[in-house]
Amino acid sequence: MPKVKTHSRAKKTFKVTGSGRIKRYKAFKSHLLSKKSNKRKRHLRGSSMVSDANLNLVKRMLCLR
Repeated sequence: MPKVKTHSRAKKTFKVTGSGRIKRYKAFKSHLLSKKSNKRKRHLRGSSMVSDANLNLVKRMLCLR
């Protein structure tokens, strides 16, 4: 049986918290920011948790299952 490899981008993108939940950062904050309002950019700051719909996919990429 071959080794199970972690998805390289996923290990740089997601962090596992102490309670076992997975933290992610918001998208759409990298470029083309001049057309976005200050309120929209402010709400894109910070982090949030991975939703339940995507949790199994992210866990599989991180080899947590």
